[in-house]
Amino acid sequence: MCIIFFKFDPRPASKNAYRLILAANRDEFYHRPSKAADFWGANSEILSGLDLECGKEGGSWLGINKWGKLAGITNFMEGPPNPDLQGRGSLVSNYLIDKDQDSYSYLKKVSAEGLLYNGFNLITAEFKAKQDIMCYYGNRGSPEPIHLNPGIYGLSNSILETPWKKLLQGKHHFTNVVNDQSLSRDGLVQELLSILSNEELNTPDPLQETQGEAYPKAVVQALSAVCVCSPDYGTRAKTVILIDGESNVTFTERTMLDCDTSKWKTSSFQFKLQV
Repeated sequence: MCIIFFKFDPRPASKNAYRLILAANRDEFYHRPSKAADFWGANSEILSGLDLECGKEGGSWLGINKWGKLAGITNFMEGPPNPDLQGRGSLVSNYLIDKDQDSYSYLKKVSAEGLLYNGFNLITAEFKAKQDIMCYYGNRGSPEPIHLNPGIYGLSNSILETPWKKLLQGKHHFTNVVNDQSLSRDGLVQELLSILSNEELNTPDPLQETQGEAYPKAVVQALSAVCVCSPDYGTRAKTVILIDGESNVTFTERTMLDCDTSKWKTSSFQFKLQV
Protein backbone atom coordinates (compact mmCIF):
# COMPACT_ATOMS: atom_id res chain seq x y z
CA MET A 1 0.00 0.00 0.00
CA CYS A 2 1.13 3.57 -0.61
CA ILE A 3 -0.18 7.11 -0.85
CA ILE A 4 0.66 9.99 -3.20
CA PHE A 5 -0.37 13.65 -3.08
CA PHE A 6 0.58 15.98 -5.90
CA LYS A 7 -0.05 19.43 -7.33
CA PHE A 8 0.31 19.64 -11.09
CA ASP A 9 0.76 23.17 -12.45
CA PRO A 10 2.20 23.05 -16.00
CA ARG A 11 2.16 26.84 -16.37
CA PRO A 12 3.25 28.32 -13.03
CA ALA A 13 2.80 32.03 -12.53
CA SER A 14 6.52 32.64 -12.00
CA LYS A 15 9.87 30.93 -12.42
CA ASN A 16 9.99 30.51 -8.66
CA ALA A 17 6.72 28.54 -8.65
CA TYR A 18 6.51 24.79 -9.09
CA ARG A 19 5.34 22.77 -12.06
CA LEU A 20 5.07 19.78 -9.76
CA ILE A 21 4.92 19.28 -6.01
CA LEU A 22 4.66 15.63 -5.05
CA ALA A 23 4.71 13.90 -1.65
CA ALA A 24 4.49 10.11 -1.40
CA ASN A 25 4.82 7.26 1.08
CA ARG A 26 5.89 3.76 0.18
CA ASP A 27 4.38 1.11 2.48
CA GLU A 28 5.84 -2.38 2.44
CA PHE A 29 6.89 -5.30 4.63
CA TYR A 30 9.95 -4.21 6.58
CA HIS A 31 11.93 -7.33 5.65
CA ARG A 32 11.43 -6.98 1.88
CA PRO A 33 14.84 -6.12 0.41
CA SER A 34 15.09 -2.84 -1.47
CA LYS A 35 17.57 -0.13 -2.40
CA ALA A 36 17.12 3.45 -1.28
CA ALA A 37 16.73 6.15 -3.92
CA ASP A 38 19.81 6.83 -6.01
CA PHE A 39 20.79 7.36 -9.63
CA TRP A 40 21.02 4.21 -11.74
CA GLY A 41 21.41 3.21 -15.34
CA ALA A 42 24.39 3.44 -17.67
CA ASN A 43 24.56 7.24 -17.58
CA SER A 44 23.09 7.78 -14.10
CA GLU A 45 20.08 9.50 -15.64
CA ILE A 46 17.35 7.70 -13.68
CA LEU A 47 16.65 8.36 -10.00
CA SER A 48 14.51 6.00 -7.92
CA GLY A 49 14.48 3.40 -5.22
CA LEU A 50 14.64 -0.20 -6.43
CA ASP A 51 12.98 -3.43 -5.36
CA LEU A 52 15.46 -6.25 -4.66
CA GLU A 53 12.87 -8.95 -3.92
CA CYS A 54 13.69 -12.20 -5.71
CA GLY A 55 11.77 -12.29 -8.97
CA LYS A 56 10.85 -8.60 -8.73
CA GLU A 57 14.37 -7.14 -8.96
CA GLY A 58 14.63 -3.77 -10.65
CA GLY A 59 11.06 -2.69 -10.11
CA SER A 60 10.31 0.65 -8.46
CA TRP A 61 7.46 2.52 -6.80
CA LEU A 62 8.40 6.11 -7.69
CA GLY A 63 11.07 7.66 -9.88
CA ILE A 64 12.14 10.40 -12.26
CA ASN A 65 14.78 10.73 -14.97
CA LYS A 66 16.78 13.63 -16.33
CA TRP A 67 14.74 13.64 -19.55
CA GLY A 68 11.71 14.83 -17.59
CA LYS A 69 9.81 11.55 -17.23
CA LEU A 70 8.25 10.64 -13.87
CA ALA A 71 6.20 7.66 -12.72
CA GLY A 72 4.61 6.48 -9.49
CA ILE A 73 2.50 3.45 -8.58
CA THR A 74 0.24 2.33 -5.76
CA ASN A 75 -1.32 -1.06 -5.17
CA PHE A 76 -5.10 -1.49 -5.26
CA MET A 77 -6.53 -2.81 -2.01
CA GLU A 78 -8.24 -6.13 -2.72
CA GLY A 79 -7.79 -9.76 -1.73
CA PRO A 80 -4.39 -11.45 -1.40
CA PRO A 81 -2.25 -10.88 -4.52
CA ASN A 82 -1.77 -13.62 -7.10
CA PRO A 83 1.95 -14.54 -6.85
CA ASP A 84 1.98 -15.81 -10.44
CA LEU A 85 1.27 -12.40 -11.99
CA GLN A 86 3.97 -9.97 -13.13
CA GLY A 87 5.62 -7.56 -10.71
CA ARG A 88 3.93 -4.15 -10.73
CA GLY A 89 7.15 -2.26 -9.98
CA SER A 90 8.36 -3.00 -13.50
CA LEU A 91 5.66 -0.65 -14.80
CA VAL A 92 7.52 2.29 -13.24
CA SER A 93 11.02 1.19 -14.25
CA ASN A 94 10.06 0.36 -17.84
CA TYR A 95 8.55 3.80 -18.35
CA LEU A 96 11.61 5.56 -16.96
CA ILE A 97 13.94 3.55 -19.18
CA ASP A 98 11.98 4.17 -22.39
CA LYS A 99 13.14 7.40 -24.05
CA ASP A 100 10.63 7.27 -26.88
CA GLN A 101 7.15 6.45 -25.58
CA ASP A 102 5.07 9.34 -24.21
CA SER A 103 3.10 9.03 -20.99
CA TYR A 104 -0.33 8.47 -22.52
CA SER A 105 0.86 5.98 -25.14
CA TYR A 106 2.68 4.04 -22.45
CA LEU A 107 -0.44 3.81 -20.30
CA LYS A 108 -2.48 2.85 -23.33
CA LYS A 109 -0.11 -0.08 -23.87
CA VAL A 110 -0.24 -0.97 -20.16
CA SER A 111 -4.05 -0.87 -20.18
CA ALA A 112 -4.08 -3.56 -22.89
CA GLU A 113 -2.02 -5.78 -20.58
CA GLY A 114 -3.75 -4.89 -17.32
CA LEU A 115 -4.84 -8.44 -16.54
CA LEU A 116 -1.19 -9.52 -16.30
CA TYR A 117 -0.87 -7.65 -12.98
CA ASN A 118 -2.50 -7.52 -9.60
CA GLY A 119 -4.47 -4.34 -8.92
CA PHE A 120 -2.55 -1.09 -9.37
CA ASN A 121 -2.77 2.65 -10.03
CA LEU A 122 -0.08 4.20 -12.24
CA ILE A 123 0.79 7.85 -12.81
CA THR A 124 3.10 8.81 -15.67
CA ALA A 125 4.30 12.30 -16.55
CA GLU A 126 6.53 14.25 -18.90
CA PHE A 127 8.02 17.62 -18.03
CA LYS A 128 9.27 19.11 -21.27
CA ALA A 129 10.28 22.55 -22.54
CA LYS A 130 7.08 23.03 -24.55
CA GLN A 131 4.50 21.09 -22.55
CA ASP A 132 3.99 19.21 -19.28
CA ILE A 133 1.69 16.18 -19.28
CA MET A 134 0.43 13.90 -16.52
CA CYS A 135 -1.69 10.80 -17.07
CA TYR A 136 -3.34 8.14 -14.92
CA TYR A 137 -4.48 4.57 -15.37
CA GLY A 138 -5.74 2.01 -12.87
CA ASN A 139 -6.45 -1.57 -13.90
CA ARG A 140 -9.42 -1.78 -11.54
CA GLY A 141 -11.13 1.32 -12.94
CA SER A 142 -11.81 2.78 -16.36
CA PRO A 143 -10.42 0.73 -19.28
CA GLU A 144 -8.76 3.84 -20.77
CA PRO A 145 -6.01 6.05 -19.30
CA ILE A 146 -6.82 9.72 -18.76
CA HIS A 147 -4.95 13.01 -19.07
CA LEU A 148 -4.89 14.94 -15.81
CA ASN A 149 -5.84 18.60 -15.71
CA PRO A 150 -3.84 21.05 -13.61
CA GLY A 151 -4.83 20.71 -9.96
CA ILE A 152 -4.26 18.96 -6.65
CA TYR A 153 -4.77 15.19 -6.45
CA GLY A 154 -4.64 12.37 -3.96
CA LEU A 155 -4.05 8.69 -4.75
CA SER A 156 -4.06 5.87 -2.25
CA ASN A 157 -5.01 2.22 -2.70
CA SER A 158 -8.21 2.72 -4.61
CA ILE A 159 -9.06 4.62 -7.80
CA LEU A 160 -7.63 8.15 -8.10
CA GLU A 161 -9.38 10.59 -5.73
CA THR A 162 -11.40 7.91 -3.93
CA PRO A 163 -12.42 9.77 -0.74
CA TRP A 164 -10.98 7.53 1.95
CA LYS A 165 -10.62 9.47 5.21
CA LYS A 166 -6.83 9.16 5.16
CA LEU A 167 -6.73 10.60 1.67
CA LEU A 168 -9.03 13.50 2.53
CA GLN A 169 -7.07 14.30 5.69
CA GLY A 170 -3.70 14.16 3.96
CA LYS A 171 -4.89 16.09 0.92
CA HIS A 172 -6.30 18.84 3.15
CA HIS A 173 -2.95 19.29 4.91
CA PHE A 174 -1.07 19.00 1.60
CA THR A 175 -3.23 21.71 0.02
CA ASN A 176 -2.63 24.10 2.90
CA VAL A 177 1.13 23.61 2.66
CA VAL A 178 1.51 23.91 -1.11
CA ASN A 179 -0.60 27.09 -1.10
CA ASP A 180 1.64 28.75 1.49
CA GLN A 181 3.70 31.16 -0.61
CA SER A 182 5.89 32.13 2.35
CA LEU A 183 7.68 28.77 2.54
CA SER A 184 11.23 28.43 1.27
CA ARG A 185 12.15 25.36 -0.77
CA ASP A 186 13.65 23.67 2.28
CA GLY A 187 10.68 24.73 4.38
CA LEU A 188 8.27 23.25 1.86
CA VAL A 189 10.13 19.94 1.85
CA GLN A 190 10.09 19.75 5.65
CA GLU A 191 6.38 20.55 5.87
CA LEU A 192 5.58 17.87 3.31
CA LEU A 193 7.69 15.29 5.13
CA SER A 194 5.77 16.18 8.27
CA ILE A 195 2.47 15.43 6.49
CA LEU A 196 3.87 12.09 5.33
CA SER A 197 4.82 11.26 8.93
CA ASN A 198 1.29 11.59 10.33
CA GLU A 199 0.46 8.30 12.12
CA GLU A 200 -3.06 9.33 13.20
CA LEU A 201 -5.62 6.60 12.44
CA ASN A 202 -8.60 7.67 10.32
CA THR A 203 -11.17 5.23 11.65
CA PRO A 204 -13.87 4.24 11.31
CA ASP A 205 -13.89 4.57 7.52
CA PRO A 206 -16.68 2.46 5.99
CA LEU A 207 -15.45 3.10 2.44
CA GLN A 208 -11.95 1.79 3.09
CA GLU A 209 -13.23 -1.02 5.33
CA THR A 210 -15.63 -2.25 2.64
CA GLN A 211 -12.86 -2.39 0.03
CA GLY A 212 -10.54 -4.09 2.51
CA GLU A 213 -13.04 -6.67 3.76
CA ALA A 214 -10.65 -9.49 2.79
CA TYR A 215 -8.25 -8.32 5.52
CA PRO A 216 -8.58 -8.47 9.32
CA LYS A 217 -10.18 -5.37 10.77
CA ALA A 218 -7.05 -4.52 12.76
CA VAL A 219 -4.97 -4.52 9.56
CA VAL A 220 -7.37 -2.19 7.76
CA GLN A 221 -7.36 0.13 10.78
CA ALA A 222 -3.55 0.27 10.73
CA LEU A 223 -3.67 1.10 7.02
CA SER A 224 -5.99 4.06 7.69
CA ALA A 225 -3.05 6.31 8.64
CA VAL A 226 -1.12 8.38 6.11
CA CYS A 227 2.04 7.02 7.72
CA VAL A 228 1.42 3.33 8.43
CA CYS A 229 3.17 1.88 11.47
CA SER A 230 2.62 -1.74 12.50
CA PRO A 231 4.95 -4.49 13.79
CA ASP A 232 5.97 -6.00 10.43
CA TYR A 233 4.57 -3.67 7.78
CA GLY A 234 4.35 0.05 7.26
CA THR A 235 5.76 3.19 5.70
CA ARG A 236 9.38 2.60 4.74
CA ALA A 237 10.12 5.59 2.51
CA LYS A 238 8.81 9.16 2.42
CA THR A 239 9.57 11.08 -0.76
CA VAL A 240 9.13 14.68 -1.87
CA ILE A 241 9.74 15.75 -5.47
CA LEU A 242 9.73 19.40 -6.58
CA ILE A 243 10.09 20.66 -10.16
CA ASP A 244 10.28 24.43 -10.47
CA GLY A 245 9.63 26.81 -13.36
CA GLU A 246 13.25 26.61 -14.50
CA SER A 247 13.32 22.79 -14.64
CA ASN A 248 15.25 22.38 -11.39
CA VAL A 249 14.42 19.15 -9.57
CA THR A 250 14.70 18.54 -5.84
CA PHE A 251 14.23 14.90 -4.81
CA THR A 252 14.24 14.18 -1.07
CA GLU A 253 13.75 10.74 0.43
CA ARG A 254 13.57 9.72 4.08
CA THR A 255 14.20 5.96 4.34
CA MET A 256 13.72 3.58 7.27
CA LEU A 257 16.92 1.83 8.38
CA ASP A 258 17.33 -1.72 9.70
CA CYS A 259 13.56 -2.39 9.83
CA ASP A 260 13.48 0.02 12.79
CA THR A 261 10.66 2.58 12.84
CA SER A 262 12.80 4.89 14.99
CA LYS A 263 15.77 5.00 12.57
CA TRP A 264 15.60 7.06 9.37
CA LYS A 265 18.08 8.44 6.86
CA THR A 266 17.35 11.47 4.68
CA SER A 267 18.96 11.88 1.25
CA SER A 268 18.46 14.74 -1.18
CA PHE A 269 19.31 15.11 -4.86
CA GLN A 270 19.24 18.23 -7.05
CA PHE A 271 19.58 18.37 -10.82
CA LYS A 272 18.26 20.22 -13.87
CA LEU A 273 16.07 18.51 -16.42
CA GLN A 274 17.70 17.99 -19.82
CA VAL A 275 14.75 19.33 -21.81
